[in-house]
Amino acid sequence: MVQEEKDMFTEIEDIKKLDIRSMMFDELAVWVQAVGQPAFRAKQIFEWVHEKGIADAEEMTNVPKKLIEEIKKQGMHGVEEVTRLVSKQDGTNKFLFRLQDGNVLESVLMRYKHGNSVCISSQVGCRMGCRFCASTIGGLIRNLEASEMLDQIYAIERITGERVSNIVVMGTGEPLDNYDNLIRFIRIINDERGKNISQRNITVSSCGLVPQIKKLADEELSITFALSLHSPTDEDRRKLLPIANKYSIAELMEVCRYYFEKTGRRVTFEYSLVKDENDTPEHAYKLAELLKNMHGHVNLIPVNPIKEREYCRSLGDSVEKFKYILEKKDINVTIRRSMGRDIDAACGQLRRKYEEAKETF
Repeated sequence: MVQEEKDMFTEIEDIKKLDIRSMMFDELAVWVQAVGQPAFRAKQIFEWVHEKGIADAEEMTNVPKKLIEEIKKQGMHGVEEVTRLVSKQDGTNKFLFRLQDGNVLESVLMRYKHGNSVCISSQVGCRMGCRFCASTIGGLIRNLEASEMLDQIYAIERITGERVSNIVVMGTGEPLDNYDNLIRFIRIINDERGKNISQRNITVSSCGLVPQIKKLADEELSITFALSLHSPTDEDRRKLLPIANKYSIAELMEVCRYYFEKTGRRVTFEYSLVKDENDTPEHAYKLAELLKNMHGHVNLIPVNPIKEREYCRSLGDSVEKFKYILEKKDINVTIRRSMGRDIDAACGQLRRKYEEAKETF
């Protein structure tokens, strides 16, 4: 066997390890021909799965039965609705979805004047250990496949009958800890033959995995990168985020500058305000000094309290004063609008309650 044939064989074998939803268009085209079907079938399948967002291969009305059977063998991994909570305050929908292996995850639909945003999970559980987050309690179970990330969006569109225009990868899990599946997800959701959601309408959040942030910058995508900073000093940041013991703020600022230089996209600095921990005027002045030349934007987030943690939400006056200090120092800043506070808004809460309820039976 010549080298070219060996490479093609290896490529086909690697593609066959993917389920249909996780295949990018070129991979799907290779797979279609590998199962003895004409090339044009790839476009039909891709449109059914990613443009129409179908849940079952049997819905592909212009695809032959033989090929549908091959698709079923390959698998079309997705999610199944377990429950949905709807906020009486602002109409936010929080979904609990079940995966094929029985694990569950959360997704949130938020309605804005500019369109519908969906916050999706990237992992089942999380191993980052952030002190104020419910998602990390119990640790990491596993990474989500690209298909399972995609189908959170497709399922919400099927259930609500509404189109999603903005995506935030900020739910359960550390997206950059599931790097390859994250990039595959972005490429597929952005494909013009599918949902064709602009990369500029996609935000990816990270608690600060420096090597992966640099790698993400080198992808030269047009997405928004959001860094969960939460403190202007290493000492205080270590109290909130264990990852701060590995990567310093100086390293984070360096890689954020690199991200801006490579992509031309300003970084969003997420700052969860925890009462008496990181919300004082002193913290605000230090943050302004840290970010004064960073070409970034600060998103202040009054933390959502959870019963397993002792942290409390910053008071309204403290939040406004913090914002005022940053603005006076010429830092671009907004306060994130609190959505769905009456339906377990904090990330990981609904999944946590579900798992606890199962343990009682």
